[in-house]
Amino acid sequence: MSHSRLTLTALCLLLAGCGTPASETIPPAAGNPPEPAAKAEAAPIDDAATDKVPYVNPLTPEEQAAGWINLFDGQSLFGWKSNNDEVNWHVVEGAITSNEGPKGLLLTSVPYADFELIAEFQMEAGGNSGIFLRTPANPTDPTKDCYELNIVDEHPSGFLTGSLVGRVKTEQPLTGSGDWKTFRVIAEGRHFQVFLDGEQVLDFMDETENFQPSGLIGLQRNAGAVSFRNLRLRPLGMTDLFNGEDLSGWRIVPGSLSHFTVEEGTIHATNGAGFLETENTYGNFIFQSDSQTHAAELNSGYFFRAMPGTEESPSNGYEAQIHNGTTDGDRHRPNNAGTGAIFRRVDARYVVANDNEWSTMTLIANGPQIAVWVNGYQVVDWEDTRKPDENPRRGQRLAAGHISLQGHDPTTDISFRNLKIAELPATNAGSPAAP
Repeated sequence: MSHSRLTLTALCLLLAGCGTPASETIPPAAGNPPEPAAKAEAAPIDDAATDKVPYVNPLTPEEQAAGWINLFDGQSLFGWKSNNDEVNWHVVEGAITSNEGPKGLLLTSVPYADFELIAEFQMEAGGNSGIFLRTPANPTDPTKDCYELNIVDEHPSGFLTGSLVGRVKTEQPLTGSGDWKTFRVIAEGRHFQVFLDGEQVLDFMDETENFQPSGLIGLQRNAGAVSFRNLRLRPLGMTDLFNGEDLSGWRIVPGSLSHFTVEEGTIHATNGAGFLETENTYGNFIFQSDSQTHAAELNSGYFFRAMPGTEESPSNGYEAQIHNGTTDGDRHRPNNAGTGAIFRRVDARYVVANDNEWSTMTLIANGPQIAVWVNGYQVVDWEDTRKPDENPRRGQRLAAGHISLQGHDPTTDISFRNLKIAELPATNAGSPAAP
């Protein structure tokens, strides 16, 4: 590892990755114009992002560590988008509800490939609803472009509750109305398993040419009142980025002053500034990692879709911030963007993590849409609408890039473990599923 002296420009660039007020301009790398202030890009894209939504996280510490994320915060529609504004999706008593309007879907803003999904639902008698899996924003045929997990009492073709419409029926006729019921779905590649209230009702292998490897999750409004709650998901099919023994698959960016060592199955970063980046590159993906700062308000981050780091330009990427400081003790007011923020673009809406404790970050990047969870609670849902640029500091980058761990400054003292990633495959249409 090189401990050579950094140029002033390179040092400024490394330090600018975190902790520099967003109103300031990043000193230019060689030949690059300064990055404009981020005030326009940092504006929230959803009114819910500005509300001080009460923090509720039903996941246990064990579930958080296992990679579960909440798809619904129990308070708002943050992280969801409707494909039909005439449907009256709203939150009532901790449930997403609709009882008026035409047919439509309420969709996650980012797609999923392999996953375990838990969803509780309640539908009035005679109603018609469902949960769409691996769907585009506007599906046209459940036998070709998505998987429709049905919730009904009657169906003209016999695809009753628990069936995948047009693809496979449950062996027993099951109704969807009445008291709250719970779906558990395991989707791994072509294999789908469905459980209803703890009993397996479907085991299906999609061997057709219409197999869809990834897509959004959608809640359907069709007929009658329907509600959903306790929506949670655990990504499956993750690949380890760190073997727990050495830094195979990683490289230290030239000129780094940080020390990156492997200690008891963790990557320990001290001193700075510096970066440790993956040798491979990733474009659309789900990334999960645990981190623990070892002092108050330390500064670090995960850079992604980053250009190859050099001594002159070590950190040209998007940054998922790690910083647990708050303003006046208010966790709705991070004092340095907040853990899970996309630094200089959008602040975390709540500071979930604590210093000196392990926390788990889940980052999903799909096209221009980026979503971040901390301990399973979603803190960011942001679309990069800037003009395209190979350098994410200057504009929208959709191309694959490196993931790197940041050593921010001489006070850096942070550990990382359980670094995992799953690349998001394109749909059969040949492009990532996006709303």
